[in-house]
Amino acid sequence: MKYLKDLEKIININSYTKNKQGVDKVSSIMSEWLEELNFQTKTFECEEIGNHLLYTSTIKNNIPRILLLGHNDTVFPPNTFEKFSQDKDYIYGPGVCDMKGGNIVALEALRNVYKKNKKIYNIDFLLVSDEETGSDNSKHLSLSIAKNYDYCFVFEAAGKKLELVVGRKGVGTFTINIKGQASHAGTSYEKGIDANLEASYKLQELVKLTNLKLGTTVNVGKIQGGIGANTISPQASILFEIRYTNKDEKERLLNYINIITNTSYVKGTLSSLSGLIQRDVMQHNKNQDILLKKIENLSDENFLTEHRGGVSDANIISSQGVTTLDGFGPFGDGDHTIKERALKSSFEQRIKLMTKILNFFQETN
Repeated sequence: MKYLKDLEKIININSYTKNKQGVDKVSSIMSEWLEELNFQTKTFECEEIGNHLLYTSTIKNNIPRILLLGHNDTVFPPNTFEKFSQDKDYIYGPGVCDMKGGNIVALEALRNVYKKNKKIYNIDFLLVSDEETGSDNSKHLSLSIAKNYDYCFVFEAAGKKLELVVGRKGVGTFTINIKGQASHAGTSYEKGIDANLEASYKLQELVKLTNLKLGTTVNVGKIQGGIGANTISPQASILFEIRYTNKDEKERLLNYINIITNTSYVKGTLSSLSGLIQRDVMQHNKNQDILLKKIENLSDENFLTEHRGGVSDANIISSQGVTTLDGFGPFGDGDHTIKERALKSSFEQRIKLMTKILNFFQETN
């Protein structure tokens, strides 16, 4: 299993999102391996984060165009969690399942396809550098190229029973800034306009938008405001996140968030809203089911599927109407912690599966 040595090589390079040098070093190694398979490398330069890389193959008419999708960055700053190790069943290290391990699955499948066919057609591989911080930079690239593809396979970690991911919640982060009027709490209490009190009313209205039956959540994660105990608060802010499972819920949330922002529960307060939808919902659809059926026929296996509350770049590509499946990486757990690990046997399963899928599409007319 030579690919485990390849995985060790990139795991031992710190590629924290803000460590541009480290991320670019991992990218350089991935480029070397993929260029051995005759991929052409398109580099999208970034100043403060690692470069994004699109590896392109030869275009051939009359067969589907496929995008493989991964990211080279991890959440671990230098000198926090950097060591690769393994035992009989598991591999340990930063990114083994999220998602350097998934990138190696894709790479090894491509090697198998190249070995069999001596050429790779209509399969491109996008590796971005800022997924762990929300893909604020790379999502513009992802959105711009999505229309070029018929299918997208994403290599985030598989489920515990090797589930494939057919749905992910959409997520947005927003801030409501509130202006009130300061006054002395002892001598001029009635002259003040309490921004903190306004924030408390808005918090309660925001939380009421949660609908757990539909998978919709609104979480107020941080509140700031005021000057001190003896001053009526002249300002406050509410930082909150929304997650939703369908586009109707997104529209409902956005509508009511605007109403809550523009309503003055405390007379005289003024509020403004900032923020955005970071990744739109990846919604389960019939085209995914058709693709899943093809995969099951190819592999002679039945696959479980799941919907996840967390997001990935699968959200971005699927939002453009591209038939997208996620979870093609190895099974792992402990991601985003120093206990991150990936199951060795799941690498073999995923490489075998993806090799079959990609070979099938090389021959599809």
